[in-house]
Amino acid sequence: MKYDIILAGVGGQGVLSIAAIIAAAAMKDGLSVRQSEVHGMSQRGGGVSAHLRLSDGEIASDLIPLGKADMILAMEPMESLRYLPWLSEKGVLVTAAEPFVNIGNYPELEKVYGAINALPTSHIVKSAELAKEAGNIKCENMVLIGAALEYMPVSKETVLQAVRDRFEKKDPALVEANAKALELGAKR
Repeated sequence: MKYDIILAGVGGQGVLSIAAIIAAAAMKDGLSVRQSEVHGMSQRGGGVSAHLRLSDGEIASDLIPLGKADMILAMEPMESLRYLPWLSEKGVLVTAAEPFVNIGNYPELEKVYGAINALPTSHIVKSAELAKEAGNIKCENMVLIGAALEYMPVSKETVLQAVRDRFEKKDPALVEANAKALELGAKR
């Protein structure tokens, strides 16, 4: 078994944090993990992406070949479209609904949604709205992980353990909010 994920967003949206949580959960589930990151001009709202490869066997490369990604998990809808060449024909795209408008010629949002909805398997998730419902807008990425969980070879329990490991010492309330956000995303 192998499962390849492209994570995409804009600087400051937590692309690398979400990759770390999924990777930690996958390792707890006994999978091999390889990850590669591209920071771009993240400090100025530029694109950030990560290749995350999960497998029950050896993984030869950190990078996912074009047309071979099983999933694009995006924190921003237009960024999700940037990585379509990597998505396999049977791949799934999960993206936040809320745009990060950092350029003057950002496309009309309905056109972006139309391109996403034209894919065989795609989900546009109102992650900001669900994160607020969970009690903390900073849990938006956990909503997205919850929405993507049905496709990924990691368990909800190990994702929650990875969240506990990451946040429990900082702020135990973050663990509770992230757990609720994960549940809300899974129910989207």
